[in-house]
Amino acid sequence: MNTPVAFLRHFSAAIAAFGLLLAITSHADELDTDPEPTTDTLQAETTADESSSDPSDAESADAQEDGVAGEPGTAGADQTTTETEVIAALDILGTAVMPGSAVRLSWAATELFEGVPVTTPVLVVRGTTPGPVLCLTAAIHGDELNGIEIVRRVMHDLQPERLSGTVIGVPIVNVQGFRRGSRYLPDRRDLNRYFPGNSVGSAASRIAHSFFNQVIRHCDALVDLHTGSFERANLPQLRADLRNPDVVSIAQGFGSTVVIHGAPSAGTLRYAATRAGVPTVTLEAGGPSQLEPDEVKHGVKGIETLLTTLGMIRKLRFWGDPEPVYYKSSWVRADKGGILISDVSLGTTVRKGDRLGTITDPMTNASGNVVSPYSGRIIGMARNQVVMPGFATFHIGIQTDEPPVPDEYESSEEIIAPGASDVDADIESDLGSEGSRDSVDEFVDSDSE
Repeated sequence: MNTPVAFLRHFSAAIAAFGLLLAITSHADELDTDPEPTTDTLQAETTADESSSDPSDAESADAQEDGVAGEPGTAGADQTTTETEVIAALDILGTAVMPGSAVRLSWAATELFEGVPVTTPVLVVRGTTPGPVLCLTAAIHGDELNGIEIVRRVMHDLQPERLSGTVIGVPIVNVQGFRRGSRYLPDRRDLNRYFPGNSVGSAASRIAHSFFNQVIRHCDALVDLHTGSFERANLPQLRADLRNPDVVSIAQGFGSTVVIHGAPSAGTLRYAATRAGVPTVTLEAGGPSQLEPDEVKHGVKGIETLLTTLGMIRKLRFWGDPEPVYYKSSWVRADKGGILISDVSLGTTVRKGDRLGTITDPMTNASGNVVSPYSGRIIGMARNQVVMPGFATFHIGIQTDEPPVPDEYESSEEIIAPGASDVDADIESDLGSEGSRDSVDEFVDSDSE
């Protein structure tokens, strides 16, 4: 029957059914979310309870005070919604990164000889709720591959809708060195000796200045990823200045990771960023020119634990026993040249007088022992290779109860190991012997940053 009255009846029935469906959906949502009553809700429920003369209304208000949703359409149910704080876009590298998005940007590091820009990918994941801006950098030295994979795994596992704050990841800072498989820039300079840089300085200084101002200054905290250098490998460890409370908080957030105290040297990214108000730690893991799955896995787990500790993601991370903090460390050096064969591995606990390895002359077959002058733990070591006298072979973490002196700045001193005439051991800073910024040859003792 196609009369206007029949049409109105069908239309009214449809409206009633749609209203019932909305009411059922609203009721189901309330049961699923079971929200905590807000202050406004409690006030509204109290007012309704006092003014209502209907016992059923009082029961409904009491039920909502106990966290049970009342009938759909009641005043209490309408006021149980909570407000979500809105965060602004992040302006970086000429782009406004909106909340709840993941983008890939480009940072123009420098130009080639023919004037073609050299660009580096910058990954940004911005969450939907407020939180800190954490920055992850890798491959400041172009031959350090583990950090690249760590950043890749962490960044592509993040979900913007489940993230509080922002994570900025730069997998390859020194793209020119990476393309050549080299630690250094094309001009033979170490980029990690020039931060925060100078806009009118050398090529390395200009690159450092650009990266520091366009990326690092947007961060609230920084993790700079490295490996050992010159065929040396490091036990996964954090390098941190434990005199800085903000740096201590970041270091503690990593979970089961060795921490080595050391003041950063001028020119390193860790030094410049911390001085600029961006607390920074260096995560060392493995050696150069190789992808090492165990070290990568450790790094990923540590950073995810840090993200959880900072309240940026929600993951349960019950990660082993706490690792020690080393306030001192010592490099044991080769006294003779020859073929180094190690008897220990990363993480091995050693006692004073233990043999760490042997060095054999390939011509005369004469062999000598490399002996530990300290009791401690192997936190870094040279891979089996041909070495020259003075080459740093084993890095020993020395446990001590001495905390860092608050006003102390120098973190290294040279000593002769007692009772070990054939071993020259240097108590060194976390950077090793950095030397001059302009001579590659003087960087050969640097095991890290």
